[in-house]
Amino acid sequence: MYQREFDQKLKQAFPKAVLLYGENDYLVDHYIDMYIKKTNAKDSMLSLYHDEWNFEQAKAFLSQTSLFGGTNLVVVKREKKIPKKELDVLVTLANKNPDNYFIYGYAGAAKDARSMQAAFADKKGGVWVRFFEANISEGIAVLQQKAQTIGLDIDHYALSHLMTILNNNLALCNNELHKLAILDTKIQSKDIDRLVYSTAPLAMEQLLLDLFAKKPVIDTISKLLELGEDEYSILRSTQFFVNQLFLFHAYIRIHGQPDSKAILGYKLPKHIEQQKAQLALKVKTASLLKIYEHLLESELRLKKGGSIDKESLLYGILIRLQSYL
Repeated sequence: MYQREFDQKLKQAFPKAVLLYGENDYLVDHYIDMYIKKTNAKDSMLSLYHDEWNFEQAKAFLSQTSLFGGTNLVVVKREKKIPKKELDVLVTLANKNPDNYFIYGYAGAAKDARSMQAAFADKKGGVWVRFFEANISEGIAVLQQKAQTIGLDIDHYALSHLMTILNNNLALCNNELHKLAILDTKIQSKDIDRLVYSTAPLAMEQLLLDLFAKKPVIDTISKLLELGEDEYSILRSTQFFVNQLFLFHAYIRIHGQPDSKAILGYKLPKHIEQQKAQLALKVKTASLLKIYEHLLESELRLKKGGSIDKESLLYGILIRLQSYL
């Protein structure tokens, strides 16, 4: 089911076993916190996050009689799937005792959660809920409610601006609201510009990864322009990224494996190093040379364009680049 239907169900009763997943980590955490408050189990719950997961421990916790009439709440949050046999046991145990609850916040890819939905079927006393990335209006509504809860005076325009510079990331926005509340004053857009660090560099990195993975990039370009980047900076970053891919490509051809320290002079996080290495190996040497020439010619066109629509020209430049991949 989806969020709206889940909210209606919560008005009647809190389900005993719930699978929460999707593209909105903020809402997953929001409903986990809601369960913790509802069951008053903050000091007695069992939380098993990521590598802490232990089936036998979770099973034993839900099998015991609650102490002093309290609640046995098990909260699990991890990227790896729990086997269906284990889920079936935990969902059954959650429904055996009126004081038992089992919440599973699955942090992996949404498509991989489908195989676990059967364990949380309604007839088994469970519920699965998928969340989607919030659009601007939905995000602002969530943040307005949060601001009221923590007593922060912030107007609609400032919230919209906050959502824009943090790339619609509700979790980041929520953290910033708590920081802004410390000021104990009305927050406006100018305060956001002064105090909140933009996620533009992260959005730029995502654009370049999507570009070379031949994914749609128009929405990401628009977002970067909203965040204050201009066409020249996006093109320069693309040229820099292509240069890095060429260096990775050449090094791997010679040495057989990537080493960002030797290639760039500094060590990249392992997953980013592997990501760039995989992209570099996918692009042929001839294609890289064509891309180099295309970007150099495009830079001249952009600089000599005068009053042309630079944004549309940038779209064309990057879409043409993808045709060489």
